[in-house]
Amino acid sequence: MPNYKSFKATLEEDYNFPTRYIFKFIVKTGSKEKILELLPDAKKSERVSKNGNYVSVTLSQIMKNSEEIVYIYEKAYKIKGVISL
Repeated sequence: MPNYKSFKATLEEDYNFPTRYIFKFIVKTGSKEKILELLPDAKKSERVSKNGNYVSVTLSQIMKNSEEIVYIYEKAYKIKGVISL
């Protein structure tokens, strides 16, 4: 699992919480629901790849602090084949 310490510090420097944060992921089409379950109340945008094998998912939600953002990325990291942008 990645070390999110420096990422968390950057979030705290760059954002005034609470703030709307945008998460972007690329995942195999069959795993899309697992990503959507991470933030079920988020505003969602999806784009399927040309061949339909992958989908890019953008989720936007108000986050209270950097810990919430890191928590979502930690959960996403456990989903097989996910790419976080």
